[in-house]
Amino acid sequence: MIRDLCEGKLQGGEIGSTEITFTPGKIKGGTHVADTKTAGSVCLLMQVAMPCVLFAASPSELHLKGGTNAEMAPQIDYTVMVFKPIVEKFNFTFNCDIRKRGYYPQGGGEVIVQMSPVKELSPINLTERGTVTKIYGRAFVAGALPIKLAKDMSSAAVRCIRKEIRDLYINIQPVREPDDQAVGTGSGIIIVAETSTGCLLAGSSLGKRGKNSDKVGIEAAEILLRNLKHGGAVDDSLQDQLIIFMALAKGVSRVKSGPITLHTQTAIHFAEQLTKAKFTVTKSEEEDPSKDAYIIECQGMGMINSNL
Repeated sequence: MIRDLCEGKLQGGEIGSTEITFTPGKIKGGTHVADTKTAGSVCLLMQVAMPCVLFAASPSELHLKGGTNAEMAPQIDYTVMVFKPIVEKFNFTFNCDIRKRGYYPQGGGEVIVQMSPVKELSPINLTERGTVTKIYGRAFVAGALPIKLAKDMSSAAVRCIRKEIRDLYINIQPVREPDDQAVGTGSGIIIVAETSTGCLLAGSSLGKRGKNSDKVGIEAAEILLRNLKHGGAVDDSLQDQLIIFMALAKGVSRVKSGPITLHTQTAIHFAEQLTKAKFTVTKSEEEDPSKDAYIIECQGMGMINSNL
């Protein structure tokens, strides 16, 4: 997909290859289709394409096909509910239209992403967590599964959160995906906590054969509670997704997070190799020793879109 976005040259981009040579050309806008042909994540395709099409010559429309709610990747609901509002703080916007949902193993989902290029990205400052003001989410089933499973996931999650957070209204909607908008059978849940400063942190989980629906709900709730406990302004899943944008932005970005994940360490390593950005990670000087928070600071390279 990236080769096609920029009329580049790619050698060794096939299964079994141990080395890839990629020579990029000029990034052009327009319509591009990328199909994993499996339940491979459309969200990961989006992560790869987005920093590129931001610096294209004209607007882009990406037709991404594969899994929308798949293991080992953010669910599309996370991308829309958490990633989108936060990443748009870098001073760009995008539209994400979920046409069809696709699940493991066959995929078949389709998402259309529309984006206009920008001259440059602004830095962000996400260091003030604030207090949790609301908790909401969706528990979904699709295909052959009954809505009761979604309700069970939702109630189990609410019960789990209630043990820690008593005074907040929690609204986790159970939904059955319309048959014409979902391929195959799947289930899962995403729960988002919104704070007084506009931070969004989430926990999510997917159902699978033989996994009790209560367990799915509890798993998502526990991930959310764990993310709220470290005191960071972003959750573990968002942490690494912001690195490339911090590197490309003009100026200093600061993000307060929980313990640094291996994904984030890897993203920082390669962002520094590929750009002139400089990252530092320091333990947050908290008054509260029970919090395990870190500040990720980046002096961005200030990438300029020469096409605009």
